[in-house]
Amino acid sequence: MQTHTVKAGSIQRRWIHLDADGKVLGRLATRVADILRGKDKPDFTPHLDLGDFVIITNAAKVKISGRKVDQRQYFKYSGYQGGLKMKRLRDLVDQEPEAVVVRAVRGMMPHTKLGRAQMKKLRVYAGAEHPHVAQQPAATP
Repeated sequence: MQTHTVKAGSIQRRWIHLDADGKVLGRLATRVADILRGKDKPDFTPHLDLGDFVIITNAAKVKISGRKVDQRQYFKYSGYQGGLKMKRLRDLVDQEPEAVVVRAVRGMMPHTKLGRAQMKKLRVYAGAEHPHVAQQPAATP
């Protein structure tokens, strides 16, 4: 028996549209991370980028369960003394709802060159409109 390996030229990429309205953030992020990595395909290979493009709309309407909205904090450090900046999840949802979804998905992706390349196939929009109509994205599979 021979092991089937995927050739780089035979990879078919689809565009998938997901509506985040009313979906729980963590469950949405795991679904998106699987699609970006290609784990939903039968010929998944961990060291190849087999994933599809993902468009997420209505990121502002995503649900966050429990008390995470008040308790979770995100930190950013500038590298200078006193340069630690903190934002609560509630403030981030109000100011940049796209960033909340992107951070959740990024945390579930590999922290390697491959993971960064796969994250480039993610598009997140706060409202219901997106500029990728020409790619004819398929509805949620």
